[in-house]
Amino acid sequence: MSEETNRPATPGRDGKMSRRKLLYTAGAGSVLAAARPVSMLAAGAQSLAPAVTTSSRTGAVRLSMCVSDNIRTLPLRDGRVTADGIDLSVSTVHPSEMFWRQLKFAEFDVSEMSWSSLLMAIAQGDKRFVALPVFTSRGFPHTGILVRSDKGIERPEDLKGKKVAVPEYQQTSALWSRGILQHEFGVTAWDMEWYMERTEELSHGGATGFKVPEKLKFHRIEPPANIGTMLLDGTVDASLLYLNEVNLVDRSRVDLRNRPEIRLLFRDQIAEGARYYKKTGFYPANHCVVIKRETLDKYPWAALNVYKAFIAAKEMAHAPAREVASIYFDLELFPPAERKKLDIDTYPYGVVANRKMLEALTQFSFEQGLTHKKLTLEDVFHPATLEL
Repeated sequence: MSEETNRPATPGRDGKMSRRKLLYTAGAGSVLAAARPVSMLAAGAQSLAPAVTTSSRTGAVRLSMCVSDNIRTLPLRDGRVTADGIDLSVSTVHPSEMFWRQLKFAEFDVSEMSWSSLLMAIAQGDKRFVALPVFTSRGFPHTGILVRSDKGIERPEDLKGKKVAVPEYQQTSALWSRGILQHEFGVTAWDMEWYMERTEELSHGGATGFKVPEKLKFHRIEPPANIGTMLLDGTVDASLLYLNEVNLVDRSRVDLRNRPEIRLLFRDQIAEGARYYKKTGFYPANHCVVIKRETLDKYPWAALNVYKAFIAAKEMAHAPAREVASIYFDLELFPPAERKKLDIDTYPYGVVANRKMLEALTQFSFEQGLTHKKLTLEDVFHPATLEL
């Protein structure tokens, strides 16, 4: 995890302010559409806004953007944050659908993108997109692994020899989970038998040239079966990920809540996530942001302007939570000495703060046979962002 904080930037010993700090202060502030405070209740109400937000600013370049529904994108979606010189037409789409549409049809000038799929596309020679180090979605995907309670799976090591389902083999959450299973618990992808739900037509792999890694035991789930029905009837023993939302590329869901035959592999998800974070410093990121290369050819200045807008949106989204949390310290309900932890940026953007985590993912992708070589971050990100 980065040691970058939200403290005001100060010049270095030579009296000069770094480019990174400059972007995090004056740059981010310049894109705020309004300086009005937003209560947490108001922010909740704004999440009910229409899925497409449009505005018109004289002289601004009109670009389309697609993002997922979370608090870090909300200020961009509702217009409280804008990008300098850009009039964004924003669509809000489920990530599974968004990635498929962008990879297949390149519909949007700017969009969030599956990190794993982007690595595969670039490794295959796809040069349509340039990445920005913006990571709006994080979590510990391996803590969501579901297992049958009657299959003798008590520890991660017990997954060896088991039948494991996944919506999409190449998706970033699956990449993370397999990498963690391998490096933390000694369980490789080749130790399990895989069942993938998405069809070739609707999978991200259909647009990235996905080929089943050599010697991997791999099957496609034939409709009308899905991961939920196969877990319930015992056809598979576990699933790396279970998507509850119905969307364009995933099949209808079966409600697995309160089913005694299904449980989490890690019974205490918080404890396992905290253990992994304390050991590695990684708070795993799933998505980055991409800009179409043809868009940057027309407007090369757009990359950093969009990046600054995402920073400002994140700061606006997280500020109310920090303000509320500070009250607990003011009342000495939390130890005063811990107040400084509120300054830790748990969602750092930029290459510098995330380099070790991102390089781990490129290593996982290569180890698991998704890319034929280990990509460098220079292969992926816009050159102007490599030192940010």
